[in-house]
Amino acid sequence: MGGAKTSLLGIDRAVEHAAGVRAFELGIGPEVVAFVPAQGWLVCRFIDGRPIPVDEMRRPEVLSRVAPALRRFHDSPPIPGRFDAWAVVDDYRSRAEAHGVAVPAAFERAIAVAHAIRSSSAVARIVPCHNDLLNANFLDDGSIRIVDWEYAGMGDRMFDLANFSINHDFDLADDHRLLEAYFGRVEDRTLAYLRLMRFMSDFREAMWGILQSGISELDFDFNGYAAEHFARMEATASSPDFEGFLRAVG
Repeated sequence: MGGAKTSLLGIDRAVEHAAGVRAFELGIGPEVVAFVPAQGWLVCRFIDGRPIPVDEMRRPEVLSRVAPALRRFHDSPPIPGRFDAWAVVDDYRSRAEAHGVAVPAAFERAIAVAHAIRSSSAVARIVPCHNDLLNANFLDDGSIRIVDWEYAGMGDRMFDLANFSINHDFDLADDHRLLEAYFGRVEDRTLAYLRLMRFMSDFREAMWGILQSGISELDFDFNGYAAEHFARMEATASSPDFEGFLRAVG
């Protein structure tokens, strides 16, 4: 049962249902047992699996199982819905302001970097994506299972991989292993684009926190969450490697 006002976050329960059904068909998600569209209720079969700790995700033998699971979803036929990281952060800003939330000055600095990333990168072919690859959304029951498809939609697979990367605290060497497991090879441009899209993943999280601070009924420090992600974004953009990554994808 979804939380209050989740449609303002761009969540479409019909898309979540379609993505969940697809994930089950591909063997990477729980069985979807029932869906009640009017209420947005979704019932999935319980998975008797274990969480995969963050430190385990770095291991080549684990990445060799996780990366193909992600690729099966990315390479599958289209699903409903659209996820564009650049459009999402702008939409979250507009919705936050409409609910009386003061958007921090860090947004303007971040959007300038986001535009630089977009202008330097080739247009990506959109594919089915999860778009919220937190560690808590992975289970191992002998197979890799991915849950919580509420932000799913057609998007850039590199956003998905970057989202997975930054949510598991991957460094450059970890990302190299991730791309090797996913593509079977690593190109400098692809690695650079992945590192840039980590910025966009943090930008989405920061603006999600800003919007949630104005609409959520949960007792959680959303402003603190947003500030944490803005700080990490600024650290990312000011790192010595960042300009090199921009040049590499240009």
